[in-house]
Amino acid sequence: MPCKSAPGTLDAMTEQPTVTHPDQDFLRLDGQICFALNAASRAFGGLYRVVLKDLGLTYPQYLVMLVLWEHGEMPVKEIGRHLRLDSGTLSPLLKRLEAAGLIHRERSAEDERSVRARLTEEGAALRARAVEVPRRIAAATGFELTEVLDLQARLNRLTAALDAAVPREAEEA
Repeated sequence: MPCKSAPGTLDAMTEQPTVTHPDQDFLRLDGQICFALNAASRAFGGLYRVVLKDLGLTYPQYLVMLVLWEHGEMPVKEIGRHLRLDSGTLSPLLKRLEAAGLIHRERSAEDERSVRARLTEEGAALRARAVEVPRRIAAATGFELTEVLDLQARLNRLTAALDAAVPREAEEA
């Protein structure tokens, strides 16, 4: 006759844990919002890899190009601010984009520490081909436009809330 386990212990016969507290459901992997966001991000990354292949860009390079297409020439520090990237991550991206002939970087004459980035003719021309990227990504989601816009608004609110919840000194540590 199998023995009965006390709540919260392993049943000696089945080696199956018993749920002792409803909060344990919060510790399931599939219940973690961070995991759902990470999984969606990785899925987007895979899709962008395929879609951007024809443009010869990686996803992070595409983001840099989006900033430059939208804002034009600007300091590298500003690009990093828009993309939430530090200079250690951004510099190699810019170096590869420059080697590909899509951007040009130049030190400021007024402040030697400041570097500005601008599109080359080839980089500006690439924009016309990139217009299809958001359409292909949106189509792959299977969402209606209103759903995409709602999701984007919610993610922006989530990001703002999380930014507000993290003390500045914790970010820099």
